[in-house]
Amino acid sequence: MSQQSSAAKQFAESVEIMARLRGEGGCPWDREQNFDTIKRYTLEETYEVLDAIDRRDWPHLKDELGDLLLQVLFYSQMAGEAGYFDIADVIANLNEKLVRRHPHVFGDIDARDSDAVLKNWEQIKQTERAEKGSPHAGLLDGVPRNLPALIEAEKLANKAAKVGFDWPDAEGVFAKMHEELSELREAVAAKEQDEISEEAGDLLFTASNLTRKLKVDGEMALRDASAKFRQRFKTMETLAQQRGLQMDRMTTDELEALWTEAKRERA
Repeated sequence: MSQQSSAAKQFAESVEIMARLRGEGGCPWDREQNFDTIKRYTLEETYEVLDAIDRRDWPHLKDELGDLLLQVLFYSQMAGEAGYFDIADVIANLNEKLVRRHPHVFGDIDARDSDAVLKNWEQIKQTERAEKGSPHAGLLDGVPRNLPALIEAEKLANKAAKVGFDWPDAEGVFAKMHEELSELREAVAAKEQDEISEEAGDLLFTASNLTRKLKVDGEMALRDASAKFRQRFKTMETLAQQRGLQMDRMTTDELEALWTEAKRERA
């Protein structure tokens, strides 16, 4: 049996299992769920997929991808019960979209690099919006408001950059960072809390533009930095415990020295 045939068979079985879980005599918990109660699990499973990738834990990733696929099956089953659509509609829509948005593969459009692909992609999506009766929708309307803040900021800036609203290079963003930092210092000196919050937000938004211009995935870079901090702080705790020290009773200088040592330990 080919890989495609095996996958199709396994997927069909998953669809049947989901239908049974939601059907008469199925699982009481599964039967009680609705779109709103399942949403939080979708977010949790997404982050668990990212965590498995970050840790290069491929067996765990296989498990987490299955859990994420379960979310799609769950939503589709509930939508089918309500008469909205079913899993076949979801897959057919995806297939049609993949072909339509890749004319450089399935058609005669030329796209020699990723930038050309993204430009074509945006033009195709604008055409799709026009066909749906919303030709005047704003360029940023397609960016969901409930994304993680850093991802939302990067997506908004990327959208604006497509019409030329962007710095020519990273140097312009560095200058903007200095400007925003100066304005934040002024707000702090004035002790205006609302202004401090606004200026801090502007600084963070500009920082997201800097990673974008440097072609760095800001979300992943920040996650890596958080993981590094977590590891080093744990090393600090271990060192303090070995020496019979209580970190909450150490001076700032002592903690800084311990941090420096932890950095060497993790090098």
